[in-house]
Amino acid sequence: MTGAAGTYELGRFSGVCAISQQPILASQEFVAALVDALDEEGRPLLRRLDIAAARWDQGARPDALVCFWRSLAPAPGDRKQTFVDDETLLEMVQRMEDETDARRRGFRWILALVLLRRKIIRLDGIVHEDGTEYWAFRPRGSDPESLPIRIANPGVRADEMRELAEQLGEVIRADA
Repeated sequence: MTGAAGTYELGRFSGVCAISQQPILASQEFVAALVDALDEEGRPLLRRLDIAAARWDQGARPDALVCFWRSLAPAPGDRKQTFVDDETLLEMVQRMEDETDARRRGFRWILALVLLRRKIIRLDGIVHEDGTEYWAFRPRGSDPESLPIRIANPGVRADEMRELAEQLGEVIRADA
């Protein structure tokens, strides 16, 4: 998928369903999912899993699911890679609205800042309610009367911000 403002690669296609361990064949629909995981040293990170669409549609879901998107498997040897466009990233931010996990709220915050930088959303205002700072974003070209996307500033410390940004950098790479 290619968006007008930019495309991103989120991890690499594995070619194997993470649920059934069966191959995902060229041109077969699958779901790519980002999940919370731990690296070899026990530090939290985001990991991509590919799941055959048939298994997903039957209700199979990985544990610690953060977000997901559908795509088609590339043919072997194709240089083409699976990309997620700005619209899909915006959809991820919107889908994570009710997230309560602190790390996932931090991930949503970082995604929103990436979209803000890419000018896919614009900052509509900052309000303080009950001791929490909320940033209101609007997608570019949206109806000014529509409800904004409100995201609580998670108060991510500088070191946590760096860690989240590094993880995001590992799964999102701007298409040159």
